[in-house]
Order: sequence, then C-alpha cells, then structure tokens
Amino acid sequence: MAEPGRLIYGFHAVLGRLRRDPESVFELYVSGLRHDVRAREVHGLAESLGVKMTRVENERLDAMVGTRRHQGVLARVDARQRMITLDDVLESLPSPLSPEPALLLVLDGVQDPHNLGACLRVADAAGAHAVVAPKDRAASLNATAVKVASGAADAVPYVTVTNLARALEQMKKTGIWVVGAAGEAEKSVFGIDQKRPIAWVLGAEGDGLRRLTRATCDELARIPMRGSVESLNVSVASGICLFEAFRQRDI
Repeated sequence: MAEPGRLIYGFHAVLGRLRRDPESVFELYVSGLRHDVRAREVHGLAESLGVKMTRVENERLDAMVGTRRHQGVLARVDARQRMITLDDVLESLPSPLSPEPALLLVLDGVQDPHNLGACLRVADAAGAHAVVAPKDRAASLNATAVKVASGAADAVPYVTVTNLARALEQMKKTGIWVVGAAGEAEKSVFGIDQKRPIAWVLGAEGDGLRRLTRATCDELARIPMRGSVESLNVSVASGICLFEAFRQRDI
C-alpha cells in the first residue's frame, strides 16, 4: 500500500525539500523532455539519497497537478508538516558559488495573515529559499495565510525564531549579506549587489524595522518612489526587492 502524501512541484520547491528533508520525499516524477542542468541536478541528488525517480510525459505531470507550471518536475512528499528550524534552512541552502545563491525574506513585525500569505506567494515566485519571522509580533501560518499564499506555503519554508537579531547574526556568519529596507536609506534597492547570498529584511507598513533589527543589518536600502505615498504594502515591497535579485541573477 502506497504511503499517503501530497504533491509539490517546481525545481525550487523539489530541490529545497530534497536538501532539507529527504526522508519526507517518497517519489519524484520528472519530464522525459528535461535533460538540462537543473534536471540533472535533481536526478543526481535523488540518486545519492536513494529517492525513486520516474521519467514521465509532460501530459501526465499536467494531469497530476492540474497546471502546466510544474517546470517538468514534481514530488510526492509526506503530508505531515515537520517543524523547520533556521538551522535546517541554513544547512540546506545552495553554496555561495551556486548559480542560485541563497535568497531569504525576513519579516519584522508583520502581523496580518493576509500580508504573510501574500509575502509567501511573492517569495515563491521570486525563488526565495525561506521566509523568516520572529515568534512574537508576527502572523501565524493559519488557514487565512495558507489560502492567500495559493500553494506557496507548501513550497517556501516559513521559519519563526525566538530572537530575530540573533537569527540575522547567524545568517551573516554563514556568508549571507543582510539588507534592510528603509525609506530614509541613501542607497536604492537597485544599487544592491544581489548576485551574492542575500537576506532582505522588511518591516510592517508604517512601522518599518525595529531599532535592533535595523542596527543588525549589513546595510539599508530604499525603494525609490515618485508619487505621494510614503510607504508600500509589505508584500509589494518584498516583491520589488526579491525580483531585483531575480533580475540580477537572470535565473
């Protein structure tokens, strides 16, 4: 009898699960048309971990997940959610020399589950490896957040930490450059080198970053705006910052 599970798809989600929690991956399905570098990476990692991989036609993948946006790879994984720690995420990140270096989104004081869900959706679309937030003064991953995330809650780990400043220091020790979004910063987000491992830190709309969080960042950057509004919704701001990384890396 087959083990119960659910399906996740896309190279980012599948590779992240293989690196982070390989025991939860029951089986892989890869398009017979994919023989590129990313497909070979999935195959090599699955083989080294002893995970069964099956080559199938694209039409079968379409039918399994109900969309063509699977990138030719999907996995059947354990339906039970495991608590993911920051250590788990940092240990599973690609190396700094990888063509897809670490990209993290850190939320400081975002308490609206709708905003959290939207941020998860943006993070998934931009290829972020995780979303990190403090346990206090932060939205929980409840049914509302999961619904707004539109599937991204399954693809992007949401990690809560006891001390956000300490977590940022831990990221920095692994070679991740920590950048805080702040309206008063002199440097533009478009002037930040995002080809290296990077973590974007954003605060709640109106409140911005807390003092200690701001002080812990390696540098601050602003989103240039021409209109009359003084701030953007945190999910919109996250999208601008993360997709600039996407643009620079040309993934």
